[in-house]
Amino acid sequence: MKKLNLQCDLFNNNNLNFSDKGPLQDVFIDKKIIKEWQAKIITHQSPIFKSGHIDVNQYSLFESSSDELNASFNPIELTPLPLSFWRWPKAMHEGPAVYFVMDEIIDSGENIILYIGETISAEKRWKGEHDCKDYISSYSDSLHKANVKAKLSIRFWLDVPTKTKERRKLEQKLIQAWLPPFNKETREIWATPFTSQIN
Repeated sequence: MKKLNLQCDLFNNNNLNFSDKGPLQDVFIDKKIIKEWQAKIITHQSPIFKSGHIDVNQYSLFESSSDELNASFNPIELTPLPLSFWRWPKAMHEGPAVYFVMDEIIDSGENIILYIGETISAEKRWKGEHDCKDYISSYSDSLHKANVKAKLSIRFWLDVPTKTKERRKLEQKLIQAWLPPFNKETREIWATPFTSQIN
């Protein structure tokens, strides 16, 4: 029998309903719980969106020997693309990139970064298998069932180091600053239920 790991420290059993079809096949997360989970992430990320990294103790965020990067970089300024962008006949972005999967919380106008990744090839990274795609699908399904609107997008930052080692170092510093809930390094911080459903 599968071990159920549903982050019950945050999600009480009263708020999770299971169908008889089997464990984790049809999980319902209460709207109030989803909104509380989103609010915790907003509380952390909103000051960073508003002031960049200057006022949040991230002075060394952009250490790079090869590229001078803007210390007040804000991913909200990047062009949002639908998650299905990779199906378009012409690639919007190509080459090395750091990318951000985001959701705009409709009723508050706030944005949350759900995932940060890096790639050597922006036009190809999202085409294949990717854990984050499963988490996003689970997140979208849970929000839909709870009647919570999602406005998901992916944004590519192309002004990043071309060397993989430096780009990955930058990615890790961004993850440490924003603490996106779908990155493996930060899932435990937010007790993310959408990742538990598919593990």
